[in-house]
Amino acid sequence: MQITDILGKQMLEDVTMIADTDIDWSKLEGKSVLITGANGFIAKYLVLAFMLRNDRDQAGIQIVGLVRNKQKAKKIYGQLTERTDLELVEADVCGDLSKLAHCDYVIHAASQATPYFFENDPVGTMEANTLGTSNILRYAVKEKPEAVLMISSLKVYGDVHNNKVNLPEEDLGELDIDSYKNCYACGKRAMETLCNCYVKQYGLPIKIARPSYIYGASTLEDDRVWAQFLANIIRRQNILLKSNGAAYRSFCYVVDTASALLTILMKGENGQPYNIADEKSDITIRDFAKTAVRVFPERNMTLSFANPQDEAEPKLDFTTKTPEILDSTRLRALGWHANFDVAEGIRRAVLTMEETEVL
Repeated sequence: MQITDILGKQMLEDVTMIADTDIDWSKLEGKSVLITGANGFIAKYLVLAFMLRNDRDQAGIQIVGLVRNKQKAKKIYGQLTERTDLELVEADVCGDLSKLAHCDYVIHAASQATPYFFENDPVGTMEANTLGTSNILRYAVKEKPEAVLMISSLKVYGDVHNNKVNLPEEDLGELDIDSYKNCYACGKRAMETLCNCYVKQYGLPIKIARPSYIYGASTLEDDRVWAQFLANIIRRQNILLKSNGAAYRSFCYVVDTASALLTILMKGENGQPYNIADEKSDITIRDFAKTAVRVFPERNMTLSFANPQDEAEPKLDFTTKTPEILDSTRLRALGWHANFDVAEGIRRAVLTMEETEVL
């Protein structure tokens, strides 16, 4: 079953963009790639891009997808699970991985990255980034892959007061280590430290990525704020903000993020973290919602506020705390650039969600 027979027009365009990332694809030809958390948001796009390379360029990439629930994976990938270049392995990254076969490249994407899990399963959230990472690194010591990519997060920065308007990789701030609410952020910090311990002690070729707020085609049930805006657009529901939406953040469309991950995997320096962000997509939550409404004017939707006092445009103040705006200078030095601003990313995400039932 060819990728082109399965994917809708918009999804295929996006996956093609990832498959055309400017890296030396010959290094991946005939190789095997382990992707943990293969049911996840970003991992799915990487899996599809590798499949497209196989169909289009006879790359011979074997994909091993580690998933906790194979039935869920079959719903996500549909008929693509029948392909011989995708092997789904049902296992918890925190459990026994001793039976995993050798893979030439490793992408550790398994993580509980939504607020629901931070509140309802902080232990599992923390362990996926600590115990799970430890298991993958022990696997890497044994199997000696050509490169390992660890997907961290902008949440490692904590509360930064650097008198700047953005966050370069070296400017870490405060995190309350005694709050369960920081299970994800502290877990990602521990992940990065553990990775560099393995670089030092075992010489592993580990690359570290720090994505910003990734957005794209998701599900209508996704509880992240940007995903709810997309769900509003699809349902033709007006958007109601329960705050003034002043939070200022770096967003990056899923296609550009996936392309950045491949760039870091193949070109990044060992142990060096790389921010993934697009300065054209630095935006407040309020303006993200406005953009979502503006992109589809024919749907006649509006943005309103639950509290009248929130209607006034907020003034951004960076003097008390540096916003979650990532400096991507280090990544751009590897030759990466983003292709889609927020308006185009939202348009593509909505169209993808409306054209497909499975993927």
